[in-house]
Amino acid sequence: MMLWESFDKNEIYTLILLLGGYAAVFISPKKLPLPITVLFLTWGLATAMLVDFTIGGGMMDFYKINDANGYEFADFLTYLQFPIFSYFFIYFYEVLNINKKRFIFYVIGWVIISLSMEKLSVFMGVIHYQHGYNMYFSLLVILSVQTTLALYYELIKKKMINRMP
Repeated sequence: MMLWESFDKNEIYTLILLLGGYAAVFISPKKLPLPITVLFLTWGLATAMLVDFTIGGGMMDFYKINDANGYEFADFLTYLQFPIFSYFFIYFYEVLNINKKRFIFYVIGWVIISLSMEKLSVFMGVIHYQHGYNMYFSLLVILSVQTTLALYYELIKKKMINRMP
């Protein structure tokens, strides 16, 4: 794994998002117990890597991240952005007290945020589509990932949070 092919706008953009995002995580009022926070930060990282290793590389190779088709250190930094989104998805889910009636609207709102961030990432040179891939495919991936995230949080909340000190 190389550090990066060239240090340019995509790496600067990634570093700014990371610094700003993790600063926001640390300064935001704590609404979730620490184990739940760690769980969903880990969930975001694991999901990003799973999706990328499944459709972004290997036999499908629908897109490349950053400057090279091989893995760079900057790719790992890009993966570290996803825990921030996972955390804030759950954070605002709790703050806004999302219920069954608002569930679909909440998920759709985050799908719009995610697609907007993807479009910005394409513009900044972080994501490069290839082999016919486009944002419509991402819509399906994002919708399923975020719905799963919300449903998993509901399960965790029902089973565990009420038992935590």
